[in-house]
Amino acid sequence: MTSRHGLELRAATAADMAGLHLLLSAGGHAMAAPALAARLDALRQGAGAALVALEWGPPSGVLALHWYRTLLSDRPVAQIDLLLVGAEDQRRGIGRLLVEAAAQLARNAGCGAMDIVAADDQASMRAFCHALGFLPTGPRFRRALRKGR
Repeated sequence: MTSRHGLELRAATAADMAGLHLLLSAGGHAMAAPALAARLDALRQGAGAALVALEWGPPSGVLALHWYRTLLSDRPVAQIDLLLVGAEDQRRGIGRLLVEAAAQLARNAGCGAMDIVAADDQASMRAFCHALGFLPTGPRFRRALRKGR
């Protein structure tokens, strides 16, 4: 899929690994390349997707989401787990385009809602979410299922 702003928006592929590794590392999410490849493959095999925004070189942005069923919703819920745009590419609408593309994927998967996590100390992310029509739904909590992780 291509956007109206000259960016290419598409599913992440093995060809994007080196650029994604650099983007994630710069964003504080460093991981070994084999782990990144395995995680992207697992996401693609399951109920989820990873999207990249490309202009002329390595990815300018990445978004990862998955969808799941709950007892409280008639339709699956999509959740954005990661939204990252390179520092030099921020404030250019790339994040908004990635979220719009993710929303279309979620609709195609039959989802009725989409969530994104923005911590209280992430004021700019919370403002971004509000600007895109996300409403706060209360605090979220996470618990490790295995000790030492």
